[in-house]
Amino acid sequence: MKRIILTGGGTAGHVTPNIALLPRLQELGYDIQYIGSYEGIEKELIEPFNIPYHGISSGKLRRYFSPKNFSDPFRVLKGFSEANKLIRSLKPDVIFSKGGFVSVPVVLAGKKNKVPVVIHESDMTPGLANRISFPAATKVCCNFPETLDSLPKEKAVLTGSPIRQELLSGNKIAAMDLCGFSADKPVILVIGGSLGSVVVNNAVRLALPELLEKFQVIHLCGKDKLDPSLNRLKGYAQFEYIKSELRNIFALADIVISRAGANAICELLALRKPNLLIPLSANASRGDQILNAQSFERQGFSLVIEEEDLSKEYLLECVKKLFQNRDTYISAMHKSQLQNSIQTITDIIEHVRRI
Repeated sequence: MKRIILTGGGTAGHVTPNIALLPRLQELGYDIQYIGSYEGIEKELIEPFNIPYHGISSGKLRRYFSPKNFSDPFRVLKGFSEANKLIRSLKPDVIFSKGGFVSVPVVLAGKKNKVPVVIHESDMTPGLANRISFPAATKVCCNFPETLDSLPKEKAVLTGSPIRQELLSGNKIAAMDLCGFSADKPVILVIGGSLGSVVVNNAVRLALPELLEKFQVIHLCGKDKLDPSLNRLKGYAQFEYIKSELRNIFALADIVISRAGANAICELLALRKPNLLIPLSANASRGDQILNAQSFERQGFSLVIEEEDLSKEYLLECVKKLFQNRDTYISAMHKSQLQNSIQTITDIIEHVRRI
């Protein structure tokens, strides 16, 4: 039997592309194992799929001062030792890494044990964990054409991001029932990322009176970010987080307001959903969401508001513009070359396994 180790964690974005690959890998006859941190979000997300999960020690590599900078290198070394033992025991044919700091010891241990490694970089500019891992990789997949210039040329492949195929088969009626909506108004879906966004939430809620005159609004707020005072508003439905019903909500949405995490916007591309992106500011991140959003705007897939420019009036103006020109955005997304990422990536996995 062929065996593959999947790794990646720290955020949902480092796990969901791995989940998207599971059905195709199973079709190809792979025994699938997962290596993540002891108690990271990846453990919770992988558990429903009955994939054997192996926890290792994980430490973050920070570029700023923190007392943990003194202890985390030892955790990384421990993680490398644990990953090395697991790889020797499991004897995988190939490793696929989605990134995050837990993946670094797994990739390096794979290299030590001469196991071919495929890495996927979601963002426009590679993160630190993946940059450390690139020398150990056989191939490096990426989402954006611009990213190819930042990758080792002999290893780089433009693949797009694997998207969970169930998202493509949503039921609008089920979503209408869930939200208590009618069919007489179009629907805006608001997504602030897996943890939610106070900035996006506040801007949308300020604009609700005007938005609800012409739209119905589904608002995914994030954990502990619900506003009970808004529960009785007709045409407004808020949730902390949606799992199995997400495909139905996507099917119902006419336009989407979203942060600009790489996996989230690739899902919007695959679903052909006209979108207004509000990327996380450079003050609160390394600026990768800004670059992601700019790339999608250049390709005609998205309209973008910088967080610093976000106001009730500007948000309403952009929503109106996006909705009026939605067919133009849908047409551009239909022309995208990134249409079959799962097949492309699993073909690469099959190829490197045979090397």
